Amino acid sequence: MSRRRQVVLVTFMMLSTIFLTLPAAAAAPCAGLPTAAQLQTFLQNAATGTGISSTLGPGKTVGGLFDGTRMWGAVVNRDGEICSFVTSTADPTQTWPGSQQIAKAKAYTANAFSNDILPLSTANLYLLTQPGHSLFGLNQSNPFDPQFLAPPQGEGGQRGKVAGGIITFGGGVPLYDAAGKIIGGLGVSGDTACADHEIAKRVRDLAKLNPPGGPLVDDIKYIKVDPPNLLSHSLCIKTVRNGESLGDETP
Repeated sequence: MSRRRQVVLVTFMMLSTIFLTLPAAAAAPCAGLPTAAQLQTFLQNAATGTGISSTLGPGKTVGGLFDGTRMWGAVVNRDGEICSFVTSTADPTQTWPGSQQIAKAKAYTANAFSNDILPLSTANLYLLTQPGHSLFGLNQSNPFDPQFLAPPQGEGGQRGKVAGGIITFGGGVPLYDAAGKIIGGLGVSGDTACADHEIAKRVRDLAKLNPPGGPLVDDIKYIKVDPPNLLSHSLCIKTVRNGESLGDETP
């Protein structure tokens, strides 16, 4: 065997050994998370009520402007890298273009501020980030990078990149594996913040990626409806929680 062939063979064997011994997370950074096709199905089913766990309420509606039928959804892994994103509509132009960025940022936020022992939805961050509260200014701490946006048709979008962005209203939830370990975040946008949250928690439940405490452990709490809580959120237009109508945001 020639010297050159020996070098090529040895190099190939070394690279093969490296790839075979890579951790699963490095080899498949989005393993265990929904693909774009799965995410679209979950978004559509969440809006109609199909397959929803009984713990999330009997009602099909999620309230808001469109009953959660015109959504962008996005998933990031634990490193904050974009794994999948898609619209619930067959025609992506029939959702709000601005919701793509918001969905990706919600996914990043929910993952960024949750861990194994404390899941925090983006709805839980609402009140704490208002003026006079301890996390005021959090929204400006990590701007979204617009180069990670795709056109409405969905090409590009820089999967595998960290887009960042901080959103502190409803629609983002952390994702957990069967062992109770956080593995990423889900962001949903395209309706009111309250309807976005309803869809997000239903999608997570359909994907079987709930936190150890169950699908409602980081559920939205409402100012003027629930007891005082620093993790509260304002009401929205046609607010519905787990199938129960709670009213409207105060004009």
